Amino acid sequence: MWVSVPLENKKRIKAVFTTRHGGVSAPPYETLNMSFQKADITEHVLENYRRISEDLNIPMEQMVLSSQVHGSTVRVVEQRHCGMGLLKKSDIGDTDGLITAVQGIALVTFHADCTPVYLYDPVKNVIGLVHSGWRSTLLNITGKAVRIMKESFGCKPENILAALGPHIRKCCFEVRRDVYEQFTQTFPNMQHEIEPQGEGDKWKINLSGIIRKTLSDEGLAENNIQDICRCTVCEKELFFSHRGSKGRSGIGAALLMMEARQ
Repeated sequence: MWVSVPLENKKRIKAVFTTRHGGVSAPPYETLNMSFQKADITEHVLENYRRISEDLNIPMEQMVLSSQVHGSTVRVVEQRHCGMGLLKKSDIGDTDGLITAVQGIALVTFHADCTPVYLYDPVKNVIGLVHSGWRSTLLNITGKAVRIMKESFGCKPENILAALGPHIRKCCFEVRRDVYEQFTQTFPNMQHEIEPQGEGDKWKINLSGIIRKTLSDEGLAENNIQDICRCTVCEKELFFSHRGSKGRSGIGAALLMMEARQ
């Protein structure tokens, strides 16, 4: 039903990524589709949330869902936002990243190849969850999230822990010239993360390497950046993958919550 990401072993932190198994959705969304944006039956998606809620012991009323547009908007959420996007209409607006300092709020973002980036400052007790697809990676959404944690909560980068969840990895992220040129223009010093494929007009890009570099550029220590090292395309029988299913797929969820102190 879900896998742990490297932050999960930290005290008071629940950091998971859902698989495609354990739900009730019918093909092509079988079975644990977490997105209301697909043509899935609403009650099926709600039941999937009920199952995740029960399994993780995270009340649905405490979840805050993102509204993703492959952009760079990151928003701070508070107690009043709980349940938005799931049990009540959201007024958060379009956002691909969520940050909170409120204990007990479960941040939720959606993924079917795009990279989930989990952030946690154990000193200031702040968490952040980012949906970093290739477009948002070009916009450096992860770096922006770190800066908001600094500006809004006084977080120091050297205290922030980061983890990358399952996503499309270099082995499967093949792009054409238009995307290749956007990456080389945006990240001119990261050519080593981009590999040409034969003599054709295609390249493979290492999104995780680029995201790790943007995190270190913001001041995070290398040994504080973890990577689950799992590819959603290679493991398309376990995870939802847009590319692996040629667009006919459900959507998985990343969840991050800071539990209240006992």
